[in-house]
Amino acid sequence: MSGTGGGGQLWAISDLHIGYAENRALVERMRPESDEDWLLVAGDVAETVEDIRWVLKTLAGRFAKVVWVPGNHELWTHPSDAVTLRGVARYDHLVEQCRELGVITPEDPYPVWEGPGGPVVVAPLFLLYDYSFLPSGCATKDQGLEYAHGTGVVCTDEHLLHPDPYPSREAWCRARVAETERRLAEVPEGLPLVLVNHYPLHRHPTDVLWYPEFAMWCGTMLTDDWHRRFPVHTMVYGHLHIPRTTWQDGVRFEEVSVGYPREWRKRAQPPGRLRRIVPREDEGR
Repeated sequence: MSGTGGGGQLWAISDLHIGYAENRALVERMRPESDEDWLLVAGDVAETVEDIRWVLKTLAGRFAKVVWVPGNHELWTHPSDAVTLRGVARYDHLVEQCRELGVITPEDPYPVWEGPGGPVVVAPLFLLYDYSFLPSGCATKDQGLEYAHGTGVVCTDEHLLHPDPYPSREAWCRARVAETERRLAEVPEGLPLVLVNHYPLHRHPTDVLWYPEFAMWCGTMLTDDWHRRFPVHTMVYGHLHIPRTTWQDGVRFEEVSVGYPREWRKRAQPPGRLRRIVPREDEGR
């Protein structure tokens, strides 16, 4: 692990989706409150490597440290992207892009926030999903997918997110979970964790989805107890486009999505607002 800090605040945001001009403009206006602020970016920046790099380069030039985790959109092999890499090769390419920019990824040592509210270990995670958040009445992935296809609610990942060289997305997920679990167990005792993942580590945030079957593409039951097993300060995630704070077993789950313009236009809060993770927004500095 590496440590820096002494002042500033730890902020988070996700699901910037800068393929939309309105969302790109939000990034152009995004600024820290101090030179010591960190920013956690919890996935779904964009679909093309060029756009992903632009966002992360822009933010890394403004914040003292930027931490990124991939969302499903970054992992798509999209027809509009000049980079045609698939699966692990695409993810590895994005990690190399981040390292060129000085952006922390799930493949790097976990940094320690030592500013106000710290110290806390910031653990960026890349875990994927394994279809275990099944619709009510379904006992297997095949049953769940059949039900989803019947409703017409099927994630685009089924066409664009390739698991190569793994035989399936759930096999890739299991490998990522096992490796991440090992790393988290090695964090020194006494240090709380801010876990950053594109998907929630517990199913409860998906209970409010308008289309419950979409939960299959939102996480894995393999992490259901991580917020209890590990000393978690906050679990930061995105993906659902339902920005809010929930609590599970006394642990704070913070959804930090921007989402699509058609979604954020309906909200009272201004779009692109960074969420303060440490110190918590309901705490003083």
